[in-house]
Amino acid sequence: MTTELSSPSYQRLHVERTGPRLTLTLHYPERRNAIGPQMIGELLHALDAAWVDAAVRVVVLTGAGKAFSAGGDFGPMSEGGGFVRQGDYADLLLALWRAPKPVIARVNGHAMGGGLGLVAASTFAVAADSALLGTPEVDVGLFPMMIMAVLSRLMTRRRMVEMMLLGQKLTAAEAKDAGLVGRVVPAGELDAAVQALVEALAAKSASTLRLGLRALADHEELELADALPMLRERLSECLSTDDAREGLAAFLEKRAPRWTDR
Repeated sequence: MTTELSSPSYQRLHVERTGPRLTLTLHYPERRNAIGPQMIGELLHALDAAWVDAAVRVVVLTGAGKAFSAGGDFGPMSEGGGFVRQGDYADLLLALWRAPKPVIARVNGHAMGGGLGLVAASTFAVAADSALLGTPEVDVGLFPMMIMAVLSRLMTRRRMVEMMLLGQKLTAAEAKDAGLVGRVVPAGELDAAVQALVEALAAKSASTLRLGLRALADHEELELADALPMLRERLSECLSTDDAREGLAAFLEKRAPRWTDR
C-alpha cells in the first residue's frame, strides 16, 4: 500500500511511504534538483519525522526527472517557506551520516557537488550505470568544502584530491571503484535493486539496526583506544535487547526469528 505524505508546505520535496519504505524525492526538476535553503529545510524536517515514525524502516533518497541533483542552487538564497531555518547543508550531511535508520541513495542520474555529498553521506548508494558523479565546483571558482568531510571517509586521499582539484565527473562504474557508491546497475534495473535492498533491511530487527548505526557513527569520532571500550559497552547493550535474545534462540532452534524491535 502506498501512502502519499506530501505536506502542502513542501515546495522542493515529494514524500511518499510504501509499507516500511519512505521515499524522499528531491523535486526541483527545472533546476535539476539543485539544493538550496528551502530544500535543505524540507529534507531535515522530513528526516526528523522519519526517525520517530516506527512504521518507517528504510528511507530512500532520490531525484525527480533525469538528475539526482546538480548540486548547490546558486540562485536567490532567500527562499521563503516554513522549513528554511531548520538547518543548513552541514546539518543535512550530519543528519544523513548519523542516521538512526538506513538511508539508501537511489542515484537515478547526475549527482554533482552538493548532490554528491548527499549520496556520500547516505548509508547505501545504488546508482544507475548512466549516472555521473563528481565535484565540478572548482570550474566556477568554488571548492567542495563541506562535501570533503564525507568524501574523505569514503575515498582515498589521493583519489579525492584528484577529483576535487580537477573538477572531475566520474562514471557510475568509476564512482563505485572510488568507493562513492556500493552498487551500479542498468538504469532499467535501478528500482528493483533498491527495493530488494529495502526489503532485506526491513526484514532485520529495527532495534538492532538502530543500535548498530548509532555505534558506527559514534566510534568514527574516536581514537581506537577509546572506540573499543565504547563498542564493548554497546555490545552489552545490544545483547540485553529482546531481539538479541530472540535471534540467538532462533539460531539455536534453527528457525526464522520473530522480531519485536525491542
